[in-house]
Amino acid sequence: MNLKEWAESQGVAYVTAQRWFHAGKLPVPARKVGGLILVGEPDRPATSGTVVVYARVSSADQKPDLDRQVARVTGWATGQGLPVDRVVTEVGSALNGHRRKFLVLLRDPAATTIVVEHRDRFARFGAEYVEAALAANGRRLLVVDPAEVDDDLVRDITEILTSMCARLYGRRAAANRARRAVAAATEAAG
Repeated sequence: MNLKEWAESQGVAYVTAQRWFHAGKLPVPARKVGGLILVGEPDRPATSGTVVVYARVSSADQKPDLDRQVARVTGWATGQGLPVDRVVTEVGSALNGHRRKFLVLLRDPAATTIVVEHRDRFARFGAEYVEAALAANGRRLLVVDPAEVDDDLVRDITEILTSMCARLYGRRAAANRARRAVAAATEAAG
């Protein structure tokens, strides 16, 4: 488990757990893997089932990053002793709940371990629920770098707000135009 999850389970602030780790005072064994601090025993390779690397970019113009993302995640997984059986790549927004390859992967009970670079590559919102559902079925999600990608999150929030405002103000503008057209027609008839 990563340090953040461990800190939450122990009722310790994440910053405090980081300080303990860097000072060598963490009460459990821990090691640093890339930017990730793993607590407890090293993850054992999946003995049964399939290890799947899932990589996603939001738009077609980001496709060159897809190969780099796959290379980073696959390298991390093999470094952890996880034999990568399959790689699933997809182009689509994390806000889209109808990503075909993503849904096929979630439905596949043979995919016991899913490895992603960032949690937001998997799902922008509600990833904790999906992770809990996987765990309830004896499956797991491994996140190489659990740090949030702020730029992508800000971009998605902006897109959501823009969409909502366009719908809201678009309806209001249409209603105003209809009201003015009715008023003009009433004046002309009267």
